[in-house]
Amino acid sequence: MNSTKTLIYDGSFNGFLTAIFVAFEEKAVVSDIQKHSVCQNGLFSETETILTQMDKAKRVWNGIHKKSHSAIKDIYFAFLSEHKGIEMLLYRFIRKMFASNTSIASDYSDGLVLKISQLARSVGREKHRMEAFVRFQLTKDEIYFANIEPDFNVLPLISKHFRSRYADQQWLIYDVKRKYGIFYDLNQVEIVSLDLEDIHTNSINKRAHFTDGEYNYQDLWNNYFKSTNIKSRINLKLHKQHVPKRYWKYLSEKKAV
Repeated sequence: MNSTKTLIYDGSFNGFLTAIFVAFEEKAVVSDIQKHSVCQNGLFSETETILTQMDKAKRVWNGIHKKSHSAIKDIYFAFLSEHKGIEMLLYRFIRKMFASNTSIASDYSDGLVLKISQLARSVGREKHRMEAFVRFQLTKDEIYFANIEPDFNVLPLISKHFRSRYADQQWLIYDVKRKYGIFYDLNQVEIVSLDLEDIHTNSINKRAHFTDGEYNYQDLWNNYFKSTNIKSRINLKLHKQHVPKRYWKYLSEKKAV
């Protein structure tokens, strides 16, 4: 009888897919799959550290893709939700998918399938919000800089949008919650690790890092935003639904002290 195992991986999506490959290859009885940064040993299971191997990750990816094109997107988006226990939810989902002769990706009567779909949709909504709500500020190094603080880890999902839209500018989008960013140097997008002491919001207080012209532009945009508002038609409740308040501190049109 195979012993129960807790698989420890590096936290990356490819690391997770490698863990899935190992679980299937070893026919292991998996009790949990954990990131090494939050690893907790179980009382009745042994742990196995999984080293990310791209060839194994790719085989799992291709296998899922053959089963269902829509499922691969849902799995990736749900993984980025960082939902507690998401690894085991996805492991169970993938096992069920491979065990079935028909596609289960749209069988929402299944609670597991429904949960994965709901998480994927939530991440998708956050992706679109970030693409709409990012506000860059021009630094004295001539890099357009923006802070974001998304509920989910959507930086990997928005890089293509900004690379296409701002292909002629150097830019850096920094996730203050996860302490890493994506930097575009006019050639490629790279992941960068930062630990910034100051969170640069769009405040009326000027910061030395940004150009004077940047603040003049922000003032112009802020005044335009105010002048086009019709106070008698303001529906604050509806406005907050479309532009949640947690994003306001990063929006120049919501400039505050």
